[in-house]
Amino acid sequence: MNASAGRGPDDPFEVVTMGRVGVDIYPEQIGVGLDAVRSFGKFLGGSPTNVAVAAARYGRRSAVVTRTGDDPFGAFVHQALRGFGVDDRFVAPVADLPTPVTFCEIHPPDDFPLYFYGRSPSAPDLRVRAEELDLDAIAAADVFWVTVTGLCQEPSRTATMEALRARRRGGITIIDLDYRPMFWESREEARRRVAEALPYATVAAGNLDEWETAVGVRDPRAAAAAGRDAGLDLVVVKQGPEGVLAVDDTGEVRVPPVPVDVVNGLGAGDAFGGALCHGLLGGWDTERVMRFANAAGAIVASRLSCSDAMPTSAEVEAKLGEVSHVG
Repeated sequence: MNASAGRGPDDPFEVVTMGRVGVDIYPEQIGVGLDAVRSFGKFLGGSPTNVAVAAARYGRRSAVVTRTGDDPFGAFVHQALRGFGVDDRFVAPVADLPTPVTFCEIHPPDDFPLYFYGRSPSAPDLRVRAEELDLDAIAAADVFWVTVTGLCQEPSRTATMEALRARRRGGITIIDLDYRPMFWESREEARRRVAEALPYATVAAGNLDEWETAVGVRDPRAAAAAGRDAGLDLVVVKQGPEGVLAVDDTGEVRVPPVPVDVVNGLGAGDAFGGALCHGLLGGWDTERVMRFANAAGAIVASRLSCSDAMPTSAEVEAKLGEVSHVG
């Protein structure tokens, strides 16, 4: 059943994401360096873009706010978004910058070096301006998702903050802590910008390194407490092999990881994010949301690509059934 059943084309979006977009160029030979790779696959990429795709896989009406270059890769982004059922009305070209391209190496189970091209000194998605935003659409969305990367540079920083303010902490407003050192002058600068943004969010999610960047502590429970002290309704701390810690008004939930043979771990966090949006929109209890999101992330980690690999609800439920049977 489509989760958006009963919604018309002019109704508010269920999920709007804002931030990075690009083209992922992934090697078809696994376990070797780029110097030895012979062939590649081309996929839609960018963390918030992948989250919008993941939400659309569950039938959620989603859109992404971003910018591309005015080039063939930018045209590919539009084609791919439409193909995945993601509204591209808030995606526009920037004339003087190329659409970013990201290469990676794949060394399972946990080594996936990334090489960014077309993001220095700036990228189109960092050129989103506050005056260009449809703040009414952003404010009306059931879920609004932004990433820390959007805070690293102007004019995107001001645009991201204006979008967060427009929400007035209405609905579900999620900050993906998504700290990428290559986009920042320092970890301290990122921490300062995140501290400015957190009061406008209701949910924040990240791994231990990202939470340390955000709040200055690495211990999971201490990080969760700092997030709650900042006013967050739900704090999600991803701990890799230790699973996920989630803390909300009902208390603390710990969920173990879902075992999987990893092919490419790069899209797992975005799959988790799309599933998080879906579960929160469904009004599920926190443990169910975390288990569903964990399973979605595991499925994508077992596949090569990111956006193309996002699972359906049926696939996630099947994976949860496998885990329950083994348990």
